[in-house]
Amino acid sequence: MREFVISSEFGQGQRFDLFLSDKLKGRTRSQIQRLIAEGRALVDGVHKKPSYRLKLNERVEVDDTVHEPGPLIPENIPLVIISRDEHLIAIDKPSGLVVHPGAGRRTQTLVNALLFHFPEIKGIGPEEKPGIVHRLDKETSGVILVARTKWAYQELQRQFKARIVEKLYLGLVWGRMPQREDGLTWAIGRHVKHGERMSVRTKKPRIAETLYKVREQLGDYTLLELHPITGRTHQIRVHLSASGHPIVGDSRYGRKKAVLGYPRLFLHAHRLTVVHPLTGKKVSFESPLASDLTDFLTKISPHSI
Repeated sequence: MREFVISSEFGQGQRFDLFLSDKLKGRTRSQIQRLIAEGRALVDGVHKKPSYRLKLNERVEVDDTVHEPGPLIPENIPLVIISRDEHLIAIDKPSGLVVHPGAGRRTQTLVNALLFHFPEIKGIGPEEKPGIVHRLDKETSGVILVARTKWAYQELQRQFKARIVEKLYLGLVWGRMPQREDGLTWAIGRHVKHGERMSVRTKKPRIAETLYKVREQLGDYTLLELHPITGRTHQIRVHLSASGHPIVGDSRYGRKKAVLGYPRLFLHAHRLTVVHPLTGKKVSFESPLASDLTDFLTKISPHSI
């Protein structure tokens, strides 16, 4: 157990997670988050959020003993399979399902489900993310592609890195966009003050580009087709928030005031197009707009779908 006493020169006003990162050299962000989530890092004996600002004379206690996580357990979680062959699996991911294990979570993820239904993916890629070549936010529904062989994994990784993959999302945003078609090109990085969030206000900007096209105007809302060219964390959500037209239902980057009746984050991975690693031909995988989202569109405009 390690202990630190907060002083005016030693941590006062600093975020809890960033303080731990400074003091526990060599630990990754995810490892720090896990320490906090598992209750192995406390402030005056009390669990605090990573964003908590440390106060004068508080005592930080950390059990930084290295605990190797156990093997991931396959779980019989139902999956909606769009397509499968010997190399690829296209899954229609529901909103609320986390893609892979992370800080404080070892179960009830897409990876746990995949290991049950497709045990052959074990050993393809990192142990915590077997077969996973890209990700969707927990709240985002739609198409996610999984590699079933090492060759497919390597080839798909190459395509994502080279920006060959074509991604089409559907998103409902507040207000009217200034153009029918345009691009959002603000660079994105960790927020200057809130490190758990991404932002266009950052000290370490990375190039990001999202193209949009208006599909339909629905009163106070606009349904957009969204094409992220780059693949930064939360890119679509951050870009639209920065434009002044955040995604409906986005509790992190959107409007604080709730909208009566919206089901959740209105963002759906509608179509994914890649070059098949075996045939060399383009293939597309498509997921229809989830029923809770179509129901909301019907509610705000009966003639929208």
